[in-house]
This record gives sequence, C-alpha cells and structure tokens, in this order.
Amino acid sequence: MKKNRPKYKQIIDAAVIVIAENGYHNAQVSKIAKQARVADGTIYLYFNSKEDILISLFQEKMGQFIEKIEEEIAGKEKAEEKLYMLIEKHFMLLAEDHPLATVTQLELRQSNKELRLKINEVLKGYLHVVDSILQTGIETGEFDSKLDIRLARQMIFGTIDETVTTWVMNEHKYDLISLAPKVHQLLLTGCNGSQPA
Repeated sequence: MKKNRPKYKQIIDAAVIVIAENGYHNAQVSKIAKQARVADGTIYLYFNSKEDILISLFQEKMGQFIEKIEEEIAGKEKAEEKLYMLIEKHFMLLAEDHPLATVTQLELRQSNKELRLKINEVLKGYLHVVDSILQTGIETGEFDSKLDIRLARQMIFGTIDETVTTWVMNEHKYDLISLAPKVHQLLLTGCNGSQPA
C-alpha cells in the first residue's frame, strides 16, 4: 500500500512541478527527489522508473479529478446540468493548478506507444463518466435517441481537452473557467442532434 504512505504523495506532487518546469525528458529523478526533499534512492522504493512516476502521477491526479467531478454531478438530475458541471469542474481543477495543467496537456503526450496505451487506460474512468452523462441524456430525452455515444464522447473529451491545451499554450493569459458556458452550449447543440435535411 505504497500509495497511502506520505512520501508517495510528496514525490507525486514534486514530480508535477519538476516535469512542468523541465519537460518529461529533462526531468531527472534526482531533480524530483530534490523537489520532494527525499534521497534519490527513496524514489525507487515507490517507483520503478521515471515512466512509472509519470503514469502513477496521472493515475493519482486523474483519480482525484474523477472523484471531484462525480461529487459535483451527483446532485444533478438533468444530463445538461451534469455536462455543464463536468466542463466547469474540469476547467476549474486545471486553472487552479498550472503545473498540473502543463503536465496533463503537454507532457503526457508522449510518442512512446506503450506509454500512450497506459495513459489511455487511466483515461477510461473519466470517459466512463462522460458515457453515463450521455446515457442519462438519451434516457431523459434531452439528447437525440440516435446519438452515437462513442462519437459523442470523443467530441466532448476532445473539445474540453483542446480548449485546455490552447489555454496552456497561451500561457494561461485568459480566464479558462469563463469559457465553460460557451463550450457547454456547443456540445449541447451537438448532442441534441437536429438532423440536417
């Protein structure tokens, strides 16, 4: 149960800062150890490699992320409201943590196929939340009954993700959270599915 030990979280939080500042490839384990105020060898009691740190970091942060989003949408009945809460909370959590936003939007985009597959595995929990919102919307009649859930999920995640990436690339110069209503409106239009003639 390494994850419950205080140094695990300390190393994860340090890794976010070091990777955000130096990039994944230049983030040496020694720099992460220094930031976490632990000996270099201590890192290897918790993680097998730098790649393991990156995946664990994403698992840990994405787990917290999903928890917070699920808490927000739990009290909402309408899919439309749930979708809004998902977008707003996603933007809020990353707007409050610039290093984490840099890591999730830039440094997790690794060319290594094996690493990408592990990252996609972690993302499944988030996509499951999106699927449940879409399913609710179809059942309540808010969304088109013929809605392709898989395609809609890609559209929702892709739009939210790209909006955050653009904000990170622009060095957080504008208010990300203020974009939530516009993004929500665009995605709702897509899910409501007024078919072209």
